[in-house]
Amino acid sequence: MSGGSCFFDDLRTKSEIIDPPQIEEILDEGEQANDTAESSLKRNVTISSNVRELLECPVCLNAMYPPIHQCSNGHTLCSGCKPRVHNRCPTCRHELGNIRCLALEKVAASLDLPCKYQSFGCTGIYPYYSKLKHESQCSYRPYNCPYAGSECSVIGDIPFLVNHLKDDHKVDMHSGSTFNHRYVKSNPHEVENATWMLTVFSCFGQYFCLHFEAYQLGMAPVYIAFLRFMGDDNEAKNYSYSLEVGGNGRKMVWQGVARSIRDSHRKVRDSFDGLIIQRNMALFFSCGDRKELKLRVTGRIWKEQ
Repeated sequence: MSGGSCFFDDLRTKSEIIDPPQIEEILDEGEQANDTAESSLKRNVTISSNVRELLECPVCLNAMYPPIHQCSNGHTLCSGCKPRVHNRCPTCRHELGNIRCLALEKVAASLDLPCKYQSFGCTGIYPYYSKLKHESQCSYRPYNCPYAGSECSVIGDIPFLVNHLKDDHKVDMHSGSTFNHRYVKSNPHEVENATWMLTVFSCFGQYFCLHFEAYQLGMAPVYIAFLRFMGDDNEAKNYSYSLEVGGNGRKMVWQGVARSIRDSHRKVRDSFDGLIIQRNMALFFSCGDRKELKLRVTGRIWKEQ
């Protein structure tokens, strides 16, 4: 019995000798694993960044899509820029020929990239060859400035553009869904392709641009008024509006659907999607001696149920 007791005492003694791993050691191993993961992630980001640089056209600096051309020295070029450089490599000046860079096209097919409108809120990740189509339709893509009186290149989201119109273009801002405007021109026989007025209305929690313009339609000068919605087309279709102009006991009425500012001012105008008044009729409405144009345009905006 005494021998068995010694045996168990020996086991107990030996078990006390085995020390558990220290917390510091576990933390060190965890940190090493995290460092390895972070290092791998950084490598992948660097590789992806390097590949994207390889896929950048040296002429237009845009991403290249098939067919990607290359010269005999391996310099690449997008198909859109090839005619612009007269079939000469912009890097080494060698003739381009019809060599495709199939390897780079295959590498591109393996990439998944974030939408370029990520900074505007898009969180999607797309295959390289699907990315371009998505970006052309991305609901987060910025809007062009709707001011048509100058070639304004500013882009941004709706709140930014509203402030831009108010601060930079000094556009009149109104609250409410009804309006009553008077447009006056001292010499109505001088008709130029210039916007007369842009007014921004705030109603239903949205913003709308009312355009009124004089322009030349063929040989005849005309005036046109139309409404654009500051948002996408699928939302614009929910809003209708009416415009009325009159005088001398006569009136003209137009009812239409607001157009999205995704459609350019010129596109809406040239499609005649608005209230169109010929100059002779406009002068008749002015109730004057035909030397001054005075038009009163009234209207309202409503949301379809």
